[in-house]
Amino acid sequence: MQVRFSRHFSKHYDKVAFNIKSAFDKRLKLFLKNPYYPQLNNHSLKGKYSGYRSINITGDWRALYSEHFQQDNKIVIFEILGTHSQLYK
Repeated sequence: MQVRFSRHFSKHYDKVAFNIKSAFDKRLKLFLKNPYYPQLNNHSLKGKYSGYRSINITGDWRALYSEHFQQDNKIVIFEILGTHSQLYK
């Protein structure tokens, strides 16, 4: 599995507080070991974000990603980082 970050995601990541960056980095390590680790609450989304999956970063922060398959390789692209209320208005 390859992990990539969209430009949009990177811009948001650069602007968030250090504690959110740190929490994301810890969750990313969990994700790389097991994308469905229970603490991540990994789930698919519907509606506006159909085609994305979401993982929990903190109680309020989420990271949304998309999955792409190229030959036998899965590519995960983190697309959006934000609070629950920012994402699901």
